[in-house]
Amino acid sequence: MKLSTKGQYGVRAMFELALQYGQGPVSLKLVAERQDISEHYLEQIIALLRKAGLVNSIRGAQGGYVLAREPAAISIGDIIRVLEGPVAPVECVNDESSDRCIRAEQCVSKMVWAKVKNSIEQVIDSITLADMCEEAEKARFEQGNFMYHI
Repeated sequence: MKLSTKGQYGVRAMFELALQYGQGPVSLKLVAERQDISEHYLEQIIALLRKAGLVNSIRGAQGGYVLAREPAAISIGDIIRVLEGPVAPVECVNDESSDRCIRAEQCVSKMVWAKVKNSIEQVIDSITLADMCEEAEKARFEQGNFMYHI
């Protein structure tokens, strides 16, 4: 499975919203600048994420976008499935497909693809936006960019 830029940028955009979680709406312009994503492309991605209920839009002069749930409740798998579709490496193990292979019942390689799919799902569903924020904080600390809280 190869992730398109839509999936990669979507994860980065959601990560930026997670970093700003609880601080009010974030403009797409700010997300685009911080994550080095085309603002026009980001609009398309955010529209899909909003339609799926992962982000909410806030109108007005101080408007923008916020996560629809807390960062710990949104997995990377949630984002990728919205933007990329099922993570099955081949159609025969895609649960959402009605196009079944005629050899599916006796196909030994199907077992391999099912294990690949299950492994991918296990990893992307186990990582949340909160986990990414925590890793970013650790990386800042290790690089000497200390964050002091009083």
